[in-house]
Amino acid sequence: MDTDILFVMASEAEKTQALLQSCSTESLLSSLGLGVFCLVADRLLQFSTVQQNDWLRALSDNAAHGVIGMWSWAIVIGLRKKTDLREILLAGFLASVIDVDHFFLAQSLSLKAALTLPRRPFLHCSTVIPAVVLTLKLLMHLFKLKDSWCFLPWMVFISWTSHHIRDGIRHGLWGPDK
Repeated sequence: MDTDILFVMASEAEKTQALLQSCSTESLLSSLGLGVFCLVADRLLQFSTVQQNDWLRALSDNAAHGVIGMWSWAIVIGLRKKTDLREILLAGFLASVIDVDHFFLAQSLSLKAALTLPRRPFLHCSTVIPAVVLTLKLLMHLFKLKDSWCFLPWMVFISWTSHHIRDGIRHGLWGPDK
């Protein structure tokens, strides 16, 4: 029982430290840098050279999603140790992999088909994010994966939300159709 109390106290102290870290000068400058990167990346994607080449446009857009997902997660965790790099790479992958749903909706591996969809694909519905995050939290609780994977639901939330917000700036956020 005493070890449980000590664990909870340590956990609360870690949460407090993480909260203080999120308000640090380093974190605020990183956030500002991320905002500048988003503006510059989206400006570069508007160049006619990029817009006229479907492959360049798709790869550049997806790479921007990945970098934004990685950068966002790095701000959240405060890159401190080597193992954080693996988490950051996973966050970038998660932010980018959402776009695979374009190919599912197109029912084709054709990039042209994936770029000319009649409607937005299912992973681009913003209500999917809390559903997936809560499902992950539930599964982790059921399978007792609390320690080593406790970051995963939050990483999915950050990575997918960054993707949705960036797309939402151009197309609006999307909820389920009525």
